[in-house]
Amino acid sequence: MELQLIRSYHDRGVNGVLLFGGEEICLTIELPWQGNRPRVSCIPEGKYPLRKWYTPRFGSHFEVVGVPGRKYILFHGANDAGRELRGCIAPVLKHTGEGKGSFSRAALDRMKERLYPLLDNGHKLYLTIKNADHE
Repeated sequence: MELQLIRSYHDRGVNGVLLFGGEEICLTIELPWQGNRPRVSCIPEGKYPLRKWYTPRFGSHFEVVGVPGRKYILFHGANDAGRELRGCIAPVLKHTGEGKGSFSRAALDRMKERLYPLLDNGHKLYLTIKNADHE
């Protein structure tokens, strides 16, 4: 089962749309592309396994696995990529600027409601990241 993250790149951040089965689940924000440098760049386009993850800091969320040269790439709540992300992806319900959004916790809850039951039933989920300009 595949999620698609369709990105639009900007100088101060990356805005995206997260789709599952052709339907929008939510929007996303990320740091700008900086050559996949840890903690300062979004991750490269490609296809990655997605799994449930839990940390005391963020609670229940998701981890993107198998990113070259990176680890602990998470989907977690944040509304300002530049201030709150270190290479992770934040779901949001509304874009408010480049790499900025709002209602991130509600967007993460929407993701969990839709995807956790699939993972709990043994389905494998993959995240495919693409550039909107190459669609």
